Amino acid sequence: MGRLRPCARYGLLMVPYLLALGLGAALLRALEGPPALQLQDKLRAELAAFQGEYGACLPTGALEELLGTALAAHAHGVSILGNGSEAGTWDLPSALLFTASILTTTGFGHMAPLSAGGKAFCVVYAALGLPASLVLVATLRHCLLPLLSRPVGWVAVCWQLAPARTALLQAAGLGLLVAGTFVLLPALVLWGVQGDCSLLEAVYFCFSSLSTIGLGDLLPGRGHDLNPVLYHLGQIALLGYLLLGLLAMLLAVETFSELPQVRAMVNFFGASGPLTGEDQGGILGQDELALSSLPSSTAAPEQAPAC
Repeated sequence: MGRLRPCARYGLLMVPYLLALGLGAALLRALEGPPALQLQDKLRAELAAFQGEYGACLPTGALEELLGTALAAHAHGVSILGNGSEAGTWDLPSALLFTASILTTTGFGHMAPLSAGGKAFCVVYAALGLPASLVLVATLRHCLLPLLSRPVGWVAVCWQLAPARTALLQAAGLGLLVAGTFVLLPALVLWGVQGDCSLLEAVYFCFSSLSTIGLGDLLPGRGHDLNPVLYHLGQIALLGYLLLGLLAMLLAVETFSELPQVRAMVNFFGASGPLTGEDQGGILGQDELALSSLPSSTAAPEQAPAC
């Protein structure tokens, strides 16, 4: 394997990736195709029944024109349904959530600019805001990773764990912490508050938001007759959740990407020469994870901190 040319290594990487894309598309087509066709048939049947009952009172094509206008407005987040909690689409809480979805690259798609000036502003705003967001996240990551590594380092010293196992323990612990704090716990809260939202849908929303997929098919409070104050508070809470949750998710991804096994795989596919000691060290040589300060097995007993 180590003697393969770089092009052969890239082939070994791309072929499974393309197969995974095809398999995912086939499975989604099998799972989602029949429900989509059933919903389409239901809509056609309801439209035919409506036209059969009220068709004599409507001019030809009037209903289709109205539906087209309503769907076009809905694509930009404008709706006349509900009690008015969502009527002011571009109020301050909604606009804050929209800007947060841009800077976090979540892009829910629940609202979009209508004016040419708004679209131009979004281009400039994203071009300037995304690099600033990356700098902010990198700075916070550099500050938080040492703090998060201290409990793992203490456990590693007490249990006399090898550095490689310490790195794996830290990655697993941080992953479980992020999954429980920013996926499972918010999903339980959303499941209890939303009412008609299942637990699976709540977990699906939290994960798609923090992974910046942001499909936008689910949004807390959207389509419900909520009090305007509660709706706006929910928008602001979602804003804070996006910012904190994305930082936590990036911390977990960064920790997993620095595992020796992951770095060895990346170097195998990305380098034509043998792996260097620095490449094989990976997370073990990262000062920000504070693993280099762990005492070796040959250290004197008086140098090891007491548990």
